[in-house]
Amino acid sequence: MSAPLREAVVDLDAYRANIDLLRSWMDPVEVMVVLKADGYGHGMVPLALTAVDAGVRWLGVLTVEAALRLRSVGVGEDVRLFAWQHDPDLDPRDAVDSGVDLGVSNVAELDRIVAAVTQRPARVHLGVDTGLHRDGATPDRWPALVERARDAQRAGAIEAVAAYTHLAEASDDDDAAAVAVFTEAVDAAAGLGLELPIRHVAASLAGLERPEFRHDMVRMGANTYGIPGADGVTAADLGLTPVMTLTASVAKVKRVPVGTGVSYDYTYRTAAETTLALVPVGYADGVPRRAQGRVEVTIGGVRYPIAGRVAMDQFLVDVGDDDVRVGDTVVLFGPGERGESTILEWAAGLDTIGEELACRIGGRVPRRYSGRHAEEFSQRAAVLNRSAGGRP
Repeated sequence: MSAPLREAVVDLDAYRANIDLLRSWMDPVEVMVVLKADGYGHGMVPLALTAVDAGVRWLGVLTVEAALRLRSVGVGEDVRLFAWQHDPDLDPRDAVDSGVDLGVSNVAELDRIVAAVTQRPARVHLGVDTGLHRDGATPDRWPALVERARDAQRAGAIEAVAAYTHLAEASDDDDAAAVAVFTEAVDAAAGLGLELPIRHVAASLAGLERPEFRHDMVRMGANTYGIPGADGVTAADLGLTPVMTLTASVAKVKRVPVGTGVSYDYTYRTAAETTLALVPVGYADGVPRRAQGRVEVTIGGVRYPIAGRVAMDQFLVDVGDDDVRVGDTVVLFGPGERGESTILEWAAGLDTIGEELACRIGGRVPRRYSGRHAEEFSQRAAVLNRSAGGRP
């Protein structure tokens, strides 16, 4: 039986096991499972439902749109949804009415949220810019944001739930300095009459490596997908399992003579008479164009390097005299349990991180879910996708 033309298999049982392990390590600190970028390319809805089924009660989803999609598939208000990147023209009314927690970085954002309040207070997290310079109020603008939030809370328009920041992870000293800025900001807020009961600072890397930065909640993203961020640390080292396996099928095989130029620019030439196998995945699907000679794929348990430039829709593999046939399964990366490359091996070969590679896997690569609840959760995702006109 031939393998699918191209496919990303997402193991929901592995995802849940990763979550369970990480929550046990963080206990008693709360864990927010992060599902931005469509669950790092794995598919937001089935993963969110898996996390909720595992007992997770905080999900980070980046945008209000994503949060409302999760509400629409039955993620109830016993689960807190945190969204922190907002369109300047966003009308936050639906988010407020649906109990979505909103990250706030400046007075203008807060004013828009307050203006949208009709039925219930808006739940807000105040962001502190501690040096990453993406989100949050800088120290000079923090007092004005705090005072506006204090007044809005006293008026019943908001509930100030938390203070948060994100670390640059440049060095231990830089992170310690950032946390000091954060602590000073929270203390200053209390001095201005605004208590912020929850503090969340650490994401996946700091959550594992710096217990003193965990505070009240840790945001776990990459680790839940089995993609650890520490240099030289594999998923297996931590007892985690990579969740995505990217596969394709051999579409064509062709026997060619010695010295044959392969793909664009002939950056690869065959060293002997050989067989070329065509794999129908290209840079349009997320395989970087410069992958030639840097990463390996597995066919029939044997690893082969990519030969020649990766094209938009395909690449070639030089399989020598091996018996490779049309329809054979090609594993680009997976858990590594059967000798195949892992996503971290690909990341190392391509001078990037595993998260980027997972997020790059394009929409024309179908996601197939495996695990105990795979059919139920993927069906719920499919209903949402049809109503939204595509994958969330």
